[in-house]
Amino acid sequence: MLELTGTQKREFNKLQKRLRRQVGNAIIDYGMIEHGDKVMVCLSGGKDSYTMLEILRNLQRNAPVDFELVAVNLDQKQPGFPEHVLPEYLESIGVPYHILERDTYSVVKEKTPEGKTTCALCSRLRRGSLYGFAEEIGATKVALGHHREDILETLFLNMFYGGTLKAMPPKLLSDDGKNIVIRPLAYCKEADIAEFAQLMEFPIIPCNLCGSQPNLQRQVVKEMLADWERKHPGRLETMFKAVTNVAPSQLADRDLFDFQGLEAKRDTLQANRIDAFDLLAREA
Repeated sequence: MLELTGTQKREFNKLQKRLRRQVGNAIIDYGMIEHGDKVMVCLSGGKDSYTMLEILRNLQRNAPVDFELVAVNLDQKQPGFPEHVLPEYLESIGVPYHILERDTYSVVKEKTPEGKTTCALCSRLRRGSLYGFAEEIGATKVALGHHREDILETLFLNMFYGGTLKAMPPKLLSDDGKNIVIRPLAYCKEADIAEFAQLMEFPIIPCNLCGSQPNLQRQVVKEMLADWERKHPGRLETMFKAVTNVAPSQLADRDLFDFQGLEAKRDTLQANRIDAFDLLAREA
């Protein structure tokens, strides 16, 4: 950790407490972690997953429930990947870990056409490997390091390019029905995470497979949201509240709301209202 002055230490403590409070609130609000859980923390080597692990370790020491943490890194065999960094870091802080070796890099490069982004295929292969390994080690929860901005970016990506109104839920059941996936950083701002990671001096490992690709759709959306926040401070906070405050009757999804049944609902309400008026009239 960086050497800090007295003022900087106070600011760091505020930042750490804020992240810890937000993670704790997300865990409580969505029932992410229960007594006896074995939480597999997916550690990529980026700022988000390092921060998630550190805050979960902090909460583990003071939580009213007992739960286990195990860190798992998927070594995708990217050229130049510093294989020693994560094991050395995890051993230094005393966290049990596994390094899962899967050559998804070669598969992604082989299957992705020239000029196309690798993110979609890479993500599917990564999830499949991690979910399968979670079952092998008996993990009851799989923790991913997505934060508030990741969730909002996904919302707009799906709106703009997928024609669906969906984002990343703080907690979900995987498609195979075998894994509960949690996102403890769901309430946390990316700027806070970046500052915390810098002050903690985490040994960051950049992703050279996807991070170097130009004109990624997610990067375009990220810049759009950042521009909105600069021009209208607090807008992202309001948008995130909207994700947690959905009114199905005010949208247009026929599977979520029974629009065709509104006439019957109206007739029932009117009949009950008339009955109430008749009762009042008789009592008078």
